[in-house]
Amino acid sequence: MLPPITRLLLIANVAVFLLQFIVGDLLIIWFALWPFHTPHELGVRFLPWQVITYGFLHGGLLHIGFNMLALYMFGGQIEQVFGSRRFLIYYLGCVFAAALAQLAVSTFSGGPPVPT
Repeated sequence: MLPPITRLLLIANVAVFLLQFIVGDLLIIWFALWPFHTPHELGVRFLPWQVITYGFLHGGLLHIGFNMLALYMFGGQIEQVFGSRRFLIYYLGCVFAAALAQLAVSTFSGGPPVPT
């Protein structure tokens, strides 16, 4: 049996992935991580909550499949070592740190404004 936070994260990720099929691009517009330099005429822009919410969006079956396999294989073990509260902080902290890295790279690379 999986520990509670690992189980919750698996359910949340799969639920959001299924919601992406129902809602479509609306979730990408509001919850994907957009670069700071996204032109406003595209109708999208960086919003503060995106540094966490992008971590629950996935680009296809293989993407979510491998991500959830890794969470299933390693998340439970890490949660048992860290404890539930510390594991959730660790998980969300990793999502946040990756968002900061992505925003820095997209800002300094000058590439096209595509969401993460």
